[in-house]
Amino acid sequence: MGFDQYHEPAGDLSKETRTLARMLASLGEEAEAINWYTQRISVETDKEARAIMQNARTEEFKHFGMDLEFLIRKMPQWGEILKGILFKDGDIVEHGEDAEEAAD
Repeated sequence: MGFDQYHEPAGDLSKETRTLARMLASLGEEAEAINWYTQRISVETDKEARAIMQNARTEEFKHFGMDLEFLIRKMPQWGEILKGILFKDGDIVEHGEDAEEAAD
């Protein structure tokens, strides 16, 4: 079984890099699950089925958040940049540019 998250030979990668690759893949998978549930919820007409899907999507939000927090802790520069962008009012792109410049 192959692992598409590796762009270099897995045996040449450190244990830490392989863990980051798995967590980054997990983050993407959680985002994809959130997308799928959002689409399903938007078209589901059965109230009970929609409520179950909304509950499941909330679980995916939690998983996405935990994956993201793990990555932020393990990749300090990423954390620095995200702290300059997230949960701020105003222009998102401007915050991104400022955060990237500050992290250099």
